[in-house]
Amino acid sequence: MPAPPGAGAAADAIRLSLFASRVAAICDEMGALLGRVAFSPNIRDRLDYSCALFDPQGHLLGQATHIPVHLGSMAFAMRDLVGKRRWHPGDMLVLNDPFRGGTHLPDVTFVAPVFLARQLVGFCANRAHHADIGAEAPGSMPVSGSLAEEGVLISPRKLIRRGELDEQWLSELLGRLNDPAAARGDFSAQIAANRLGVQRLQALVEAFGVEPFGALSKDLQAYAERLALASIGTLPAGRYEFADVLDDDGVAARDIAIHLALEIAPGGIHLDFAGSARQVPGNLNCPLSVTAAAVFYVFRCLMPEQVPACHGAMRPFTLSAPSGCLLNAEPPAAVAAGNVETSMRVVDVVCGALAKALPDAIPAASQGTMNNLAMGARGAEGWDYYETLAGGLGAGPDCDGRSARHSHMTNTLNTPVEILERHYPLRILRYAIRRDSGGRGRFRGGHGVIREYAFLAPAQCSIISERRRHAPWGAQGGAPGAAGRNLLDGKQIPPKCQQPVAAGQVLRIETPGGGGFGAG
Repeated sequence: MPAPPGAGAAADAIRLSLFASRVAAICDEMGALLGRVAFSPNIRDRLDYSCALFDPQGHLLGQATHIPVHLGSMAFAMRDLVGKRRWHPGDMLVLNDPFRGGTHLPDVTFVAPVFLARQLVGFCANRAHHADIGAEAPGSMPVSGSLAEEGVLISPRKLIRRGELDEQWLSELLGRLNDPAAARGDFSAQIAANRLGVQRLQALVEAFGVEPFGALSKDLQAYAERLALASIGTLPAGRYEFADVLDDDGVAARDIAIHLALEIAPGGIHLDFAGSARQVPGNLNCPLSVTAAAVFYVFRCLMPEQVPACHGAMRPFTLSAPSGCLLNAEPPAAVAAGNVETSMRVVDVVCGALAKALPDAIPAASQGTMNNLAMGARGAEGWDYYETLAGGLGAGPDCDGRSARHSHMTNTLNTPVEILERHYPLRILRYAIRRDSGGRGRFRGGHGVIREYAFLAPAQCSIISERRRHAPWGAQGGAPGAAGRNLLDGKQIPPKCQQPVAAGQVLRIETPGGGGFGAG
């Protein structure tokens, strides 16, 4: 894709933008295949998966617009993951270990090398959330106190070597799950998505030639870094601090602090999370890769749309968190909710610090939780189900917040009522906007939702939710959004709980509204 003579920087930018789009299109196609052929509603209907491409060194080359917490954490961890192994054509790695490249156990990652003429030219990867990963609690999102309680740990290993599937190991793994047939189908979908990615990337590299493709990849990274630095240059230099808390960890800790000192300089931004809580007995802990994903997400939102979503755009950012703290946990800490709830609070804290630098640009807090709901049963007719629920978005300096939206670190759909009722012994009695839950102000926060589940058979239910005690904050004089509520048969239950439910009982989840912006 050579630039015309004398075309200069503008032509170069166009050339690199087209190249980035071609790479991202491969990720889009991988995701379309994965969603189309997966077995479980969580992957097939909620689209709880992500796809990305990496260069031979493990640097992010391109991604689809899938799940921010998946993509940012993969980008942070992939270099170490792929650099410590010898790769051959036809290999495929599988893992879910949060401390060795994963996020939490339900997120299973597949990585495949891409070779052309026996030369390594890149990697394809996808990550999908499995509602059954072998935890004792149905849905594999328990209110846990150790990693061992959260399911089967898959340390990075080659499931496929030179095209040969390790059927014995896979059968042993599937034998530890509640529904081996469905899990095999989902794993097969992930394998198929990577194989498609390998084919498409091989074709793209072949079209350019190995050396020109490598040069373009390096140029793309440098271009993204220049655009990211230009974006940083518009921010007022200085040190900005902000702190917020998580409600509780479901076991012992309450008001769990996250503190940030944000330092903006023309040459880069450093985020220091010293002063945040130590890792807790419950499962709100997260590996540093998840913290990094939340940080990258916020700053990516501030960048112009044309900035390529690759490693170069992340180079200007560094972060630190004390080892053994909530945001840089050490094994065997429980981490199931760190990926979903703590990551959301990190976003709020980064936005809160940025609001001091850009008071007229940063919106109020959105709902600040994914409202995780896992349920199911064991036995001959056992089932596992997991979903997250939408809520209100924070109002901005010139608009109301949107209602009933998934926000920030999640980017999934809701499970359609028809799909849920068809596959599980559940009936949705109500699914509605939670009126008047958005914070008031010059612009009003978005409203949350109300979702009521009637159980048609006995089940086990796990809820991991936040913003039940501490409401989403308003900005520039706006009022906070309404805190969420969880009720069983009309009686309020804790933000994080795990309990049996009987046929006929009704669970009602009221999700938080977003904060308001400006004095009303």
